[in-house]
Amino acid sequence: MGLFDKLAGWLGLKKEVNVLCLGLDNSGKTTIINRLKPSNAQVQDIVPTIGFSIEKFKTSSLSFTVFDMSGQGRYRNLWEHYYKEGQAIIFAIDSADKLRMVVAKEELDTLLNHPDIKHRRIPILFFANKMDMRDALTSVKVSQLLCLENIKDKPWHICATNALTGDGLQEGVDWLQGSILIGCLSFGKRSRLNEFVRRKPLSGHSSSIS
Repeated sequence: MGLFDKLAGWLGLKKEVNVLCLGLDNSGKTTIINRLKPSNAQVQDIVPTIGFSIEKFKTSSLSFTVFDMSGQGRYRNLWEHYYKEGQAIIFAIDSADKLRMVVAKEELDTLLNHPDIKHRRIPILFFANKMDMRDALTSVKVSQLLCLENIKDKPWHICATNALTGDGLQEGVDWLQGSILIGCLSFGKRSRLNEFVRRKPLSGHSSSIS
C-alpha cells in the first residue's frame, strides 16, 4: 500500500472525485484523459468533444470522474454549469498556439472570477501540452503568459506534457491526488495529518498544514 493509500485510509477520506477538464479546443484535453485511462480502455481515434463527455480513471487512492468540456467557443458557456460539482480542475493549454494564449488567459480569468470558483480552494492542474511541437513554449513561459503567479488563494501546479506519449501526465496526476487528499480535510483532520506528516513527510509538501 502506497503512502497516499495509507493517508486516505487513515483519515477516512471519500475516494471519489469529480474533476473538470477545461481549456480551448485543440489543446489536447480528450487525448490527455484518454492517456490517463487504463491501456485496455484507451481508444485509438480521438475526435473533438461536442458539448461534454464523461470519462473515468483511477489512481491507487482515488477514483476520478472527469467532465471533459468542449473548448469550442460556442460550448464554453456550458463550463460554468458544472463548477459547483467540480472538486478539482485540469486546465489544458496548447503550448504551441501562441496566437490563442491570450484567449486561454481570458477564459482562465473568467473561470477564476466565477462565484462558484472564486472563493474555493479548488486545486488547479495546468497541463502545458504539445511539448513535442517545434514552436512549443516552455511551461515557465506559459505560466508567465497566463499570469499563474497571481493565483494566491488556490493550490496550482503546471506540468510540461506530451499527451501523445504520456510524458508529464503522471507528475501532474500525482500532484493533483495529493492536493485533493489534503484539501478535503476538516480542521480536525488537518491536525491529524500534521501528526502523520511529521512521522513520514510527504514529498513536495511542507510538514505543517495551515
